[in-house]
Amino acid sequence: MASTESSTRPGEPLTASLAEMARRLQGETRASDVMQEVLTSASALVGGVEHASLSVVRGRRQVWSAAVTSDLARRFDRTQEELGEGPCLDAMFTEPVVRTDDLLTDPRWPRLAARSADLGVRSMLCFQLFVHRGTLGGLNLLSSREGAFDDDAAVVGSMIAAHAAVALADAQQLEDLSTALRHRDVIGQAKGILMERFKVDADQAFALLARVSQERNVKLHALAEELTRSGALER
Repeated sequence: MASTESSTRPGEPLTASLAEMARRLQGETRASDVMQEVLTSASALVGGVEHASLSVVRGRRQVWSAAVTSDLARRFDRTQEELGEGPCLDAMFTEPVVRTDDLLTDPRWPRLAARSADLGVRSMLCFQLFVHRGTLGGLNLLSSREGAFDDDAAVVGSMIAAHAAVALADAQQLEDLSTALRHRDVIGQAKGILMERFKVDADQAFALLARVSQERNVKLHALAEELTRSGALER
């Protein structure tokens, strides 16, 4: 992605740009769409950005590169994950904002230096995406130039990250709720099949599903989907 040399688009105040971004984020209901909007906005509004990525946290410290603007950004995310060090990981688990002017000489991540040279990444600016429920992930901005990100870029990026964290948390909550409702519906259908087939009540049908789920080490909703699809309850 082409570098943006100023922290705002020409002739457009930063506050107006951030307000428009916030409105767009509010209209998104899928986490994947929120992440792409965040990357688009960060690339346009933060000076010096050539590549961007958004990483999310799974479990305790598992990191997944969820959205990127380029293959290079994805590869650099994976490199940090493999090495277990880098600005992205520090931003997610240690500091809310991490900036490096030159990865090749920064002593904080010695193993990353050689890989950075190979991939052509010199500067990074990373932000923690945090809400009251915990850390969601990190927004990572990359450049091939030394010293690409100044203090203004850090301020603008922090504001974008704050909006991004709230929007992403809301979208993930909606997706979790939607998934829970789908699971409830399919379990209800499976219970109905068992009630009709074995002439049992709802509690007995659920108990049967739960027992087979434990015996086969299969999640309850997956077992219910199998039953509604095939009509068979294999044990």
